Amino acid sequence: MAAVWDELTGQADAIAIVEAAASASAIGGSDDSSMTHSWLITGPPGSGRSNLAYAFATALLSPGNPEGDAAAARQVAARTHPDLAVLATERVIIPIDEVRELVATSQFSPSVARFRVMIIEDADRMVERTSNVLLKALEEPPPRTVWILCAPSEADLIPTIRSRVRTVRLRVPDVEEVAALLERRDGVEPAVALRAAREAQSHIGMAHRLATNAEARQRRERTLDLALGIRSVSSAVLAAASLHELAKADADAITEEKDSQERDAALRSLGIEPGGTIPAALRSQLKTLDEDQKRRATRSLRDGIDRILVDLLSLYRDILLLQLGAPGEPINVRILDRLEVAAAECTPVETLATMDAIGTARERIESNVSPTLALEAMLVSAIRNSAIRTSAVRNGTAR
Repeated sequence: MAAVWDELTGQADAIAIVEAAASASAIGGSDDSSMTHSWLITGPPGSGRSNLAYAFATALLSPGNPEGDAAAARQVAARTHPDLAVLATERVIIPIDEVRELVATSQFSPSVARFRVMIIEDADRMVERTSNVLLKALEEPPPRTVWILCAPSEADLIPTIRSRVRTVRLRVPDVEEVAALLERRDGVEPAVALRAAREAQSHIGMAHRLATNAEARQRRERTLDLALGIRSVSSAVLAAASLHELAKADADAITEEKDSQERDAALRSLGIEPGGTIPAALRSQLKTLDEDQKRRATRSLRDGIDRILVDLLSLYRDILLLQLGAPGEPINVRILDRLEVAAAECTPVETLATMDAIGTARERIESNVSPTLALEAMLVSAIRNSAIRTSAVRNGTAR
């Protein structure tokens, strides 16, 4: 079996830290300072926070083998290992009841492994009251319980939690490293892998999706086409509606298959044949599933809109670099000729204003402003000066 760390890329320093801790725990050196019972893995989106967390968990749960036991690896991948507990949410906020349940579970002794491993993905989605519930567990953990939290940065957690964890920081992998991973792991052609890694800006999950899903690539291309085609306020409003539809289509593509699989599995577990009548006594259980799926759809749509805004930021970043004559290859090198035209149509100051408007839109959407309204305001604000300038250039009245 390959080492548990082989699926990670571009994180040699972080891997060295957790591998040393796993090795120390396998040897049983209780006085080794490399092992602690509370960890925080931080890094930008797509850097592989959860991948490292589960690789670390596999190493800790593998009997005497810090490189990873095959059986333990399969159980961790399926989230079925008896000594692994995971809290992963697709909601905007992690409910306090789920953290309380996880904390209660953390008090049990390991059943088959040397440790009981508790993982919280997106720990930054805990409000302060919920974080205080977790804090009590981190202050006095059972001797064989290991907590692994994942968050974009230390600043996303309350100070009292930060003071009780050992932080492992991930970096953004190089484009070439992500492309090599796609080639090795997914069998993607080198040219496709390199393009996907570049356009995903080294976000491993998005790079995988762009490399293996033609519809995802087409939606991204359509996003850039819409932005480059804006010439008036009315076209900005129409583009905002189209971007919202693109995000919804992307979100539906991600959640539809998962929703169907979950519902089929729930029906099987309740002993109901596909297409069969659901007894009234069991409808409440399926209603809970439906509500969870609706929450996931809402989060997925918001994430899809944010991906669109990140793609737009990459577009205007490329335009700005061309305007300033800065070195470096554009992210969207495939449309270099269109970038050059766009760079000539406005000033660097206007491009920076556009990028600021995109940042404001991201903040507004995160604050529950209507996504369509936020997109409209962003695109109208972004094109106002450049549209006037373009019109002046065409009429020969620009100074």
